[in-house]
Order: sequence, then structure tokens, then C-alpha cells
Amino acid sequence: MSEQHEEAHTGPVKTPTQFLMMMVLSFIIPVFVIIGLVYYITSDHKPALGASNPEEAIASRIQKVGAVQIKDANQPLKTGEAVYAAQCAACHTSGAAGAPKLGDTAAWSPRIKTGYPALLNSALKGKNAMAAQAGGEHGDVEIGRAVVYMANAAGAKFADPAPAEAK
Repeated sequence: MSEQHEEAHTGPVKTPTQFLMMMVLSFIIPVFVIIGLVYYITSDHKPALGASNPEEAIASRIQKVGAVQIKDANQPLKTGEAVYAAQCAACHTSGAAGAPKLGDTAAWSPRIKTGYPALLNSALKGKNAMAAQAGGEHGDVEIGRAVVYMANAAGAKFADPAPAEAK
């Protein structure tokens, strides 16, 4: 009679692993059901894309890929020191990523020997960890002036580049 009694009380859980899985799922499944219900209930109150301002939504979908920047051609060129302070000082003051420090003659002398055109090319197109500086906030002549400023601080005798003549 005791065997009959044990069989009558057995349930779907037969092993401790099954019991553990049932306990975990009994907590996880309700959490996901509640999250799903919250999303379902609150989704009715979300305006459709562009419903609040259809003109702005259309304009954002059909905007041009590029942009045109208009700069004043008569604006005076910045000095090499000003461009250095604005764009180059972050790396060339601390020597970050192997950048030669301002005024470090030992680090600059092999670079100075390559000449100003090679230094300018490296600055404009980028070299090693330094990103290309061309096409940014400063023009090529201003970048050239910053190159001259840094090289001259390490002992070079480069002249400041002159702005290109307008045709």
C-alpha cells in the first residue's frame, strides 16, 4: 500500500534539475510577459514618425548627403602659433602617440632634414597616428604655417608660406 501511496503523489517534476528549471522559468517568463504588456499598452500613445511635424520628417528623410561651407576668403590667415594652439597642441605638447614635442630638437631634426614640402605633405595627408589635417577648419596655408612654427621651434629656418594668389 505504501508503493501505491508514493505513485499517487508523484508529479511532473522528477529530478532536482527539472525542479530548478521550473523555478527559474516561473520567475523569468512572467517578467517578460509584464514587459511585453507594458510595451503593448504604451505603444498606442506614441505618435507615428512625422506625425507631430510632417514637414520636418520629410525634410530629414530627403536631406542632401553633403553640405557646403562658405568661408570668407578675405579673412586674414591665422598665424602658425594660433593654428598650433587650436589644432596641433593636443598631441605635440604632450607627445601623445609618438608625436614629436614642440621644441624637441632631437625628435624634429630628422623630420626637418626631409624638408618643408615633406613635412607639409605629412601634415595634410596624415602620417602614422596623426590624422590628415587637410580639409578641416584651417586651410592648407594655415596648416603649413603651423608646420613652420613647430619646425622652427626645433631649430629649422623655414619661411612662412605665402597665400596662393587668386586667379
